[in-house]
Amino acid sequence: MDYDELRRTMVETQLVPRGIKDRRVLEAMLKVPRHLFVDESIRHRAYEDMALPIGEGQTISQPYMVALMTELLELKGDERVLEVGTGSGYQAAVLAELAREVYSMERIEALITRARERLRSLGYDNVHIICGDGTRGLPEKAPFDGIIITAGTPGVPEPLKAQLADGGTLVAPVGGRFSQQLVRLRKKGADFSEEYLTPCVFVPLIGEYGWKE
Repeated sequence: MDYDELRRTMVETQLVPRGIKDRRVLEAMLKVPRHLFVDESIRHRAYEDMALPIGEGQTISQPYMVALMTELLELKGDERVLEVGTGSGYQAAVLAELAREVYSMERIEALITRARERLRSLGYDNVHIICGDGTRGLPEKAPFDGIIITAGTPGVPEPLKAQLADGGTLVAPVGGRFSQQLVRLRKKGADFSEEYLTPCVFVPLIGEYGWKE
């Protein structure tokens, strides 16, 4: 299959018409080989307009949602970003194209092993995957210029708000266990502004400040 052509089609038919405008985000989506982040048996579906299973009850997000959440961070290239929920590693790879350093947290060891192998083989040496409860964040590496939560959370975990840099941005799907709304928080001093954006559906964020198992 011509995966390069499928990626171009994905960008031209799924992302641009829906309003993704950031040229750097579009270039990252054109570059990162999404098909290498799913099982070989479903690689032919890698560029379809949907989330796909990656094992362990988890999914790789719909391409549009990856692009939208990334664009909302408004990355310029020198940021330190925290991702909560590594999953396949695809979102981390997209972020790695756009930020200086990416820390990604995942609680499922099997996913960590596969994601590390993929990212290493693709040369993403600015991504650091940490095993742990992402709802607690990573205080030893804080503050973060951007934080992205890639699982549905009942509310933005307080530790993550505390670890966001002044002037930083956090993007998360917030709501019930089975449906959420995408929210963007911006931090200015001790204050947060909130924007409620599109409805979405993510697997639940499990952890001390998320959902219970």
